[in-house]
Amino acid sequence: MRTTTSIAKASEPPVPCTLCPRLHRFIEEQKAAHPDWHNAPVPSFGDPTARLLIVGLAPGMRGANRTGRPFTGDWAGGLLYATLGKFGFAKGTYQADPDDGVTLHDALITNAVRCVPPQNKPTGPEIGTCNQFLKALLEAHHSVRVIVALGRISHDAILRALDIKRAAHTFGHNAHHALPGGRSLIDSYHCSRYNTNTGRLTREMFEAVFAQVTERLATPS
Repeated sequence: MRTTTSIAKASEPPVPCTLCPRLHRFIEEQKAAHPDWHNAPVPSFGDPTARLLIVGLAPGMRGANRTGRPFTGDWAGGLLYATLGKFGFAKGTYQADPDDGVTLHDALITNAVRCVPPQNKPTGPEIGTCNQFLKALLEAHHSVRVIVALGRISHDAILRALDIKRAAHTFGHNAHHALPGGRSLIDSYHCSRYNTNTGRLTREMFEAVFAQVTERLATPS
């Protein structure tokens, strides 16, 4: 298992986490059905001094909820880690296994909601309850300069964590939003199987997001 000792403790939910009763009950059901799975809040993964933060929606049932590492074990992870590797943010060979030896460099991955939701759909109150951990991460990790939001819900969660009104920042694929403190928010459609199979998100579109990330990071703050 990965360790999160160097990632701000306040940014990680307790284990077990009972703050969202519905999610807690669902995880308890998964423990009974799959006792060898992670079945707990999924910790952030990556470089604690990263300048890039990637925020997904929530752990996938057979992805991070099973493996305990964000975007590991499902379709979305294959595209995300391959893209991170292409742009120098990941090293090693991604094998959809938390023990595959993949490491992140100058990048950190987390989720807006840390526990797996039924049907991959967290409720508004659950997103709001878990927002305290995203807020704590952003407050503690001052090195973060660029944030990538994977999907509209993640976009909204980031703005909420930063106490920024959504009206001034409309979600759009590869859209850039200047944030207080010199930070940047870049949006992307989520790298889910559905989005890639329907053509809503192509590999080229996803890579364009990270090309912009590298350009932003190369610009002096």
